[in-house]
Amino acid sequence: MKRVVVAMLFGLLITTMAWADYEAAMEAYKKADYAAALKELKPLADQGDARAQNTLAWMYREGQGAAKDYSEAIKWFEKAAAQGFAKAINNLGILYEKGIGVKADGAEALKWYQKAADQGDAWGRNNVGMLYLGDKGIPQNYPEAMKWFRKAADQGLAKSQFQLGLMYEQGLGVPQDQAEAAKWYQKAADQGFADAKAKLEAGKAKAQ
Repeated sequence: MKRVVVAMLFGLLITTMAWADYEAAMEAYKKADYAAALKELKPLADQGDARAQNTLAWMYREGQGAAKDYSEAIKWFEKAAAQGFAKAINNLGILYEKGIGVKADGAEALKWYQKAADQGDAWGRNNVGMLYLGDKGIPQNYPEAMKWFRKAADQGLAKSQFQLGLMYEQGLGVPQDQAEAAKWYQKAADQGFADAKAKLEAGKAKAQ
């Protein structure tokens, strides 16, 4: 029993230390000290920390603290995704949608976005909705797009709130409803979403 308790305490200590190291890495990242962030993240990623793997992948994708390296970015995104880390799963979708380091493939992008969306990731849900607008070779399906935009909008994602506004304004997948459009534009605008603010201003100008 004593050994079990010691093992549990040791595991907790290691977890706490890893968390502190990750926080230190993110503080360096926020200060644009990418070399220091990379130094902190690499050992954590090697130890299997999915957060560190995802952030490390992003840095390789952007060339932050190291030369831009899409192969390394994909490798680390895939490692984090294999652990079910939703942000990394969504990031893989972005690579396939935009053809970053891989051949652009809408179906593959949708596969990864859907996996992230099914985990409740707001950006994954938004990105599923965007593809169902008929982009990247995915058949247009406005009701399905609406479903996923609403899920992400209900989570507070301004981009999806704006997209819902567009859908209601234009009557895509739902009956046209200017009041409902304005409601969603306002929610997005309240978060500082510039396109939503512009829509509201344009609406006011028309009403005058």
